[in-house]
Amino acid sequence: MTLPARRHLPVQPAGTPVLDVTVPVHNEEQDLERCVRRLHEHLAGTFPYGFRITVADNASTDSTPLISARLAREIPEVRAFRLEEKGRGRALRTVWSASDAPVLAYMDVDLSTDLNALLPLVAPLISGHSDLAIGSRLARSSRVVRGAKREFISRAYNLILRGSLSARFSDAQCGFKAIRRDVAQRLLPMVEDTGWFFDTEMLVLAERAGLRIHEVPVDWVDDPASTVHIVSTAKDDLLGVWRVGRALAVGALPLDRLSRPFGDDPRDRQLPGVPGGLARQLVGFCVVGALSTLLYLALYALSRTVAGPQLANATALLVSTVANTAANRRLTFGVRGRDRAVRHQAQGLAVFAIGLALTSGSLAALGAAHAGAAHSTEVAVLVAANLAATVLRFLLFRAWVFPDRTPIHPAEPKGDAR
Repeated sequence: MTLPARRHLPVQPAGTPVLDVTVPVHNEEQDLERCVRRLHEHLAGTFPYGFRITVADNASTDSTPLISARLAREIPEVRAFRLEEKGRGRALRTVWSASDAPVLAYMDVDLSTDLNALLPLVAPLISGHSDLAIGSRLARSSRVVRGAKREFISRAYNLILRGSLSARFSDAQCGFKAIRRDVAQRLLPMVEDTGWFFDTEMLVLAERAGLRIHEVPVDWVDDPASTVHIVSTAKDDLLGVWRVGRALAVGALPLDRLSRPFGDDPRDRQLPGVPGGLARQLVGFCVVGALSTLLYLALYALSRTVAGPQLANATALLVSTVANTAANRRLTFGVRGRDRAVRHQAQGLAVFAIGLALTSGSLAALGAAHAGAAHSTEVAVLVAANLAATVLRFLLFRAWVFPDRTPIHPAEPKGDAR
């Protein structure tokens, strides 16, 4: 099932938190109390909704658990959460999965990010405009104070993400992010990392699924006392990039569970008698069809040098059809993962048999009418036959092979008083 259309969060009863800000900590006895009290003061004075601050203790061995427990007793909006294993990703997954707040956020305990960016960070999630939001230190209007080494590492890492995973967000590692709970419930089970790569993996999967990520320029001052181990973190991140890239390449992730229908704009509503997603599927099918036709012609020309026209046609059509089915399955009809992949390929081969009959019949008719026709004439006849086979292939794909892949549109609300 896909996610529902985005909506503005409903008005919450008094005292119910709309926002839950998680602060992951490990041996932060020096900074914890100062951070929590400053964050609480800021939210109490500027945030117009109910909120909660959750201190997620990652197996601290100093007095951090005692301090967080005391803060939870003294401040009603503070909650202490203890984990016996380290890992920022593990802490966020655990706390966010248990939270009842519709908007979930986190920030680093050093408060390197200016808190004035917090409301702009979560406002698009509350309004229903976006699914996730991130602070960006690399935006043009951001003001950042940090050393050249960290600046180089941050920019290099984001370049790696753009080149390897086609990421379009600008800053994966800024410790200042938020997500809607309905999205987190679907997305977090797909995120495997429990450490620093958790953020990146979450963002890459969300972006690949078509979720909307809002970026907020932030003012950020580097904490010179940061305990992050750059070398080991970079190594783990690169391994994570490889793992996620491989999973995306083979379609091992059910990202279709994160897709959303359009909202309530009248232009996006389903029209009676018009199948949903037809225009988008036609565009995707035509692009895939054009590429597979080029592949078919190249294979036919290559095979024709060593085989007769019928064998060359069958070979080229078989290979191009397998590639065409796989590409349409993934790109046109949005099927990801290995579920029913063999069945879809078998049905694609049945469609191939129909295409083979059309093209082979065309060649046979050409041979009967003009014995010894030139190769250029053969190619022209095959192009025409393939166009007919392509139209039939789309109809069969939509009605038989992938009959349930059209986007789901919510029913129109009745009696809307807006």
